[in-house]
Amino acid sequence: MKSALERFRDYLATERNASPHTIEAYSADIVEFGIRVREDEKFDDWADIDRDQARSFVMMLHDNGDSKRSIQRKLSALRSFFRFMIREELVRSNPFTRMPGIKSDRPLPEVMNISEVERLIAAVAKYWSSAVAEDRSRPQDAEFASARDGALVELIYSGGLRISEAMGANYGDVDWGRCVLLVRGKGKKERLAPIGGPALEALRRYLPFRRDAGGGRDNLSPLFLNRFGERLTPRSFQRNLKAYLLEAGLPPDLTPHKLRHSFATHLLDAGADLRSVQELLGHKNLSTTQVYTHISAERMKDVYRKAHPHAK
Repeated sequence: MKSALERFRDYLATERNASPHTIEAYSADIVEFGIRVREDEKFDDWADIDRDQARSFVMMLHDNGDSKRSIQRKLSALRSFFRFMIREELVRSNPFTRMPGIKSDRPLPEVMNISEVERLIAAVAKYWSSAVAEDRSRPQDAEFASARDGALVELIYSGGLRISEAMGANYGDVDWGRCVLLVRGKGKKERLAPIGGPALEALRRYLPFRRDAGGGRDNLSPLFLNRFGERLTPRSFQRNLKAYLLEAGLPPDLTPHKLRHSFATHLLDAGADLRSVQELLGHKNLSTTQVYTHISAERMKDVYRKAHPHAK
């Protein structure tokens, strides 16, 4: 006869269509409960587990130095496990329900200042000019990549796009008259992202190269292409981005998402209201956007400490 955990694993795989990684992570969390609370990794007598033992498990995790995020994940796995066992009539109650939530320490996202963004944008053309001079690239390929990636960096920063949103853009998504881009975000949720003057100019410079690469003008034709006329992949752009960061003298571990973080922070620094930034980013919850107010506050405090004579 299968154990409760084995039945739960089957349920995750067949009914929840969970990934193997999720199944293994949940299983490890449940086994850990058995080891810590009952000192038995094959423990399978779940009917008499009560809230005191659930709280004891959380205290043990704290004492062990587990991060808040890790504790949250383990509690989530055990809640799901007990919900499944209630459904299967293996237990009567879930000792992990209504347990006080644990707020994780959310790290502030890294952002670039305006000068660093400008350096990155300028580095794209510089890198490809150097590549031609050093005979590392054919001139036509370099001109194409320079125009395309310059437009990409400008567009991501101008509209606060995720890299997947930029790569998923089609030719017909650009409204040239209204200077906006139709963006398909998470959960297929659509929004309009602004295209600023520099980004619009960069896109117009890129279009002839796109046409020569075989890009069509129909609505569903990919906006950003590789040199074979296919949709550019995030991996290809991220590989190029590392080279541009080095050219600009910036940390090579910065990601395209840092441009999105910078977009939001620079708007708030300039006085934009939080609700507007939320809409521009396509965040479902305002709390997700509020992290950028903390960055702005930290930047203001840093400016104050450096500039005010009585700050120290």
